[in-house]
Amino acid sequence: MISIILIEPELSENVGFVARAMKNFDFKDLILINPKCELDKAEKTAKHGKDIIKKAKIRKVAYIKKFDYLIGTTAILGTDYNVLRNVINPEQLSEKLDKVNKKLKIALLIGRESSGLSNKELEMCDILITIPASKKYPTLNISHASSIILYELFKNKKNKSDEHINFATKKEKEIILKYLDKILNRLEFKTKEKKQTQKKVWKRVIGKALLTKREAFSVMGFFRKLLKN
Repeated sequence: MISIILIEPELSENVGFVARAMKNFDFKDLILINPKCELDKAEKTAKHGKDIIKKAKIRKVAYIKKFDYLIGTTAILGTDYNVLRNVINPEQLSEKLDKVNKKLKIALLIGRESSGLSNKELEMCDILITIPASKKYPTLNISHASSIILYELFKNKKNKSDEHINFATKKEKEIILKYLDKILNRLEFKTKEKKQTQKKVWKRVIGKALLTKREAFSVMGFFRKLLKN
């Protein structure tokens, strides 16, 4: 199941419009992290998505750590050297997620209207997406961005024939990244920053790969052999 998480939403109207888009495209789980607006007013713009507003969970930022995969959103693009802002588009995201089953806990993070997601929040993400838009004005309203992303995810839904396949969860990814940390700590880098960059790159590589459990265990086994040498 994919949850929609709004980080510190500032305008109740936008929360309502996001709920309406969720209703349009069959998404039900809305989570609000430290909202800065009144939810009662959000029901006006939610229309037939009022039930989503009423069932929305209000949580602290630590709550997002419970998910197996975090998908962040940004309008600010980076070069290949800017690891934090290496992105894919919503259509590519849809194709990736089409391979996984419903057992994984996946969250789509939508940032603040005024400033989006912080660098710290981006670092927590496994995958980062952006919506191709005009270079003159690439920033979309959060409700418009949500509608586009949810539409792309919705149109690619199908009856899955691979529900029997188990994919790597947060636990397996964390074990892989711990092995990677140990390997990187054995290597020499000119600066601490270069080592940190390697860690960020590998976190994104593992996240985008959407490994099955079998693949994850193979990677763990390979890393264990490297550490024995």
